[in-house]
Amino acid sequence: MELQRVVITGMGAVTPIGNNVDEYWAALLKGVSGVGPITHFNPEKFDTRFACEVKNLNITDFIPKKSLQRMDPCAQFAMVSTMEALQDSGLDLEQVNKERVGVIIGSGIGGFTSMMDSAIAFVESNRIPRFSPYLLIKVLGDVISGHISLKYGFEGPNYITSAACASAANAIGDAFHLLQLGKADVIITGGTEASVNETAIGGFNAMHALSTRNDDYVHASRPFDRDRDGFVMGEGAATLILERLDHALARGARIYGELCGIGMTADTYHITAPAPDGHSASASMRLAMQDGGIRPEEVDYINMHGTSTPQGDLAECIAIQNTFGDHASRLLLNSTKSMTGHLLGAGPAIDRGHPQVHPAQHRPPDHQHRASGRTHPARLELLHRRPRTTPYQHRPLQLLRVRRP
Repeated sequence: MELQRVVITGMGAVTPIGNNVDEYWAALLKGVSGVGPITHFNPEKFDTRFACEVKNLNITDFIPKKSLQRMDPCAQFAMVSTMEALQDSGLDLEQVNKERVGVIIGSGIGGFTSMMDSAIAFVESNRIPRFSPYLLIKVLGDVISGHISLKYGFEGPNYITSAACASAANAIGDAFHLLQLGKADVIITGGTEASVNETAIGGFNAMHALSTRNDDYVHASRPFDRDRDGFVMGEGAATLILERLDHALARGARIYGELCGIGMTADTYHITAPAPDGHSASASMRLAMQDGGIRPEEVDYINMHGTSTPQGDLAECIAIQNTFGDHASRLLLNSTKSMTGHLLGAGPAIDRGHPQVHPAQHRPPDHQHRASGRTHPARLELLHRRPRTTPYQHRPLQLLRVRRP
């Protein structure tokens, strides 16, 4: 069986630095920081009092008030980003075979905010069980993709993936594989998270995972910096429209790029900490390149996970050095989490979307954080607000290849 080629034909985004793809891209290039004081609740008693919240999003411009009572904020973010992605794709919703259009979304904690709010109300009411009939509809993660399918009538594969910070990556990987196998023509995929709430901030504070740089929160998210002290919580969503190449060409779709390979591994070193030598991350990168028929020296750019945690950033740098060897010094590397914060399960979708936005602009985004030293003695060049141009040119689709003979 010949595997189908898979391309990206649409994108949408709701982020702490922009509520659509164009705003997001412009803010990335300017090095805008999305961090600010927490407004979703009173953080006065918390160790961390700042986060990267979505700003100035008038949700009723996109979703009727009657529908909002059935949707957790994470489902709302996903719906808004999907609406943009579908419009961007130019997909004719009247002509497309909806039985062959799927929805696969990743989310680490799903409707956690709605569950927490309901539990607080229950306790404050002296445990009188006055629950909303919509509570479980808002809490259950699979309703995120369900809302999208119900709105548009998509009857293909429909579910969510939940794998902590890899949730959206797993969703994109599943969508890729289903399209390769011809199980669908189009799949709406990506990730969403609404995790700026008391329990999430308090829980990650208890794990000593969040930055507590309250006196300089604008520069708190500083991946790879010597003085990094933890990640900054973010929220939002990103959606990609993945499509079989033949289907996209038949309808004359604009194609942003081709998804060529996927690699998946598990890090069994610790429940939260990565293996210090980064061997699982390295194995995943090697599997992805093998799947896509790409040699290490052909890789130009990596938008790293780079959450600004002491252990994670170091392990990732080591993994890249071990994977690419001498070529690592020629790679363009950065982490856009210095601007967006860490969107947990939605992070991979936000991170994966931006390199496809304007491939003609050969420049990695500026960074907002202040660099104070190199993390790892590996031969990785540290640039501080000094974008390096690359000689690589955008390659037309016909020159991209899925596999080598």
